[in-house]
Amino acid sequence: MNTLNFSDNIVRLRHKKKITQEQLAEFIGVTKASVSKWENRQSLPDILLLPELASFFDVSIDELIGYQPQLSREQIKKLYHELASAFAEQPFEEVMNESQELVKKYYSCYTFLFYIGCLWVNHFMLAESKIRQEEILNQISDLCSHIIDDCKDIGICNNAVILKSIADLQLGRIEEVIEKLEEILNPNSMTPDSVLIQAYQIRGQKEKADSFTQISMYSHLIALIAGAANFIAIHADNIDICEATVLRMDSLFEAYGIEKLNPNAALQFYYQSAIVYCQHNKIEEALERLEKYSACVKILLEDALFLHGDSYFDSIEASFEQLDLGRHAPRDKKIITDSAVEVFSNPVFAVLNDSEKFQRIRKSLFE
Repeated sequence: MNTLNFSDNIVRLRHKKKITQEQLAEFIGVTKASVSKWENRQSLPDILLLPELASFFDVSIDELIGYQPQLSREQIKKLYHELASAFAEQPFEEVMNESQELVKKYYSCYTFLFYIGCLWVNHFMLAESKIRQEEILNQISDLCSHIIDDCKDIGICNNAVILKSIADLQLGRIEEVIEKLEEILNPNSMTPDSVLIQAYQIRGQKEKADSFTQISMYSHLIALIAGAANFIAIHADNIDICEATVLRMDSLFEAYGIEKLNPNAALQFYYQSAIVYCQHNKIEEALERLEKYSACVKILLEDALFLHGDSYFDSIEASFEQLDLGRHAPRDKKIITDSAVEVFSNPVFAVLNDSEKFQRIRKSLFE
């Protein structure tokens, strides 16, 4: 309990109540020397005295011993970004151990546990061996199962199902992923966006209607880009479908300024399209895509390591600030850079190794 600030809390609560050590000792039925030892971290009270002490000071036992089972949104955000930075600078296992201790400490703070799972998903690949990576993926899956089984917040539980599926997919549990996600994801289900927007308008809350509309449009726009990347991966054997998709997405990117609005979404699509072009031996097209990919990485690192709007999406900044982890990227700049460089090691790009342009693009990222 010393690590939970019991001693400091006893001093603080006694001063607040304006009583002496003798008066507290008399009420509890111990000696003044016992109270003095509690306050000087020399000993701890019998566990049976805790309810009586808590009752005397009119606080919960958790408050008495300094235990906080729940964290605020700001505390979660701070811990997440501190750990993400630590993964980029400190030995991987040291940071993993620190995060695992925090899981034990806040095992009933399900929002925090979910974001620790996100943290591990974003960094498990830094583990030295494949076996260790699989161990961490299993820990993520188990942590999400705990959230799903015990948390009463439907939103957090659904997010945990998706996060668990990401880990399980990496572990090859395909059937389990399909079964779980089919339960909560229905492409034909109604979305409440338009209904809420209309309600705001009827109520005369134009600013809320505008802000929520922009967030809805932005979210669907980014989802469309991610869907397009998946679409060309599914149809990689059909170059006509892939090129038609690339043509449409290029028009969309230009219309909405996607490379600056959300360079991370753009680079994911450029990467996938470069892979498809290489598979069909379209060298120039693949190099063009990789050049665009590299440019987006640089934009991401220089100007856009946080979510933001632009002159068109001019009412979404406040919504980003309200996100549990804030607007900042879920991974440190160094890890983002290392991941971008690693992309060029994909065996599919081996056909480009003799290209001076390919080597120049690759070198520019190293620099």
